[in-house]
Amino acid sequence: MMKLGVEEARRTMNQNLGGPFGAVILDEDDNVIAVASNTVLGSNDPTAHAEINALRKAGEKLGTHDLSGCKLYATGYPCPMCLSAIIWSNIKEVYYGTDLSEAENIGFRDQQIYDFLNGHNVGLLNIKQKAHDICLELFQEYDDKNKEIY
Repeated sequence: MMKLGVEEARRTMNQNLGGPFGAVILDEDDNVIAVASNTVLGSNDPTAHAEINALRKAGEKLGTHDLSGCKLYATGYPCPMCLSAIIWSNIKEVYYGTDLSEAENIGFRDQQIYDFLNGHNVGLLNIKQKAHDICLELFQEYDDKNKEIY
């Protein structure tokens, strides 16, 4: 399965659409649901990582945001954004080819984001809470309407 992700990543990498990142999603019977690569450069979209693109394709194909029972193969250890999206999708099995240090060795900064999330702000972001009351009202309105939680 990983080879499908590598091939897709190599194809779009050589077209200068994105980096060396590919992802494959399988259903519970090991049927391929989605194959995608990183297209950040081609789309000018910083969220167009391979895993995100694969999740979008799988959700569209299956008609649901809930990918319980699916498995994901990624050519690199998922960045924090992708890891969060995988968790939100309810995928419980992830297989990866390369680790964070190998991504860092070729210039990617995933480890800096993990460090930030672990409380080591290395000047990446200034984040402050604002307008709490009106935002909380919106949350309460959602809760009062018994909207679907996902």
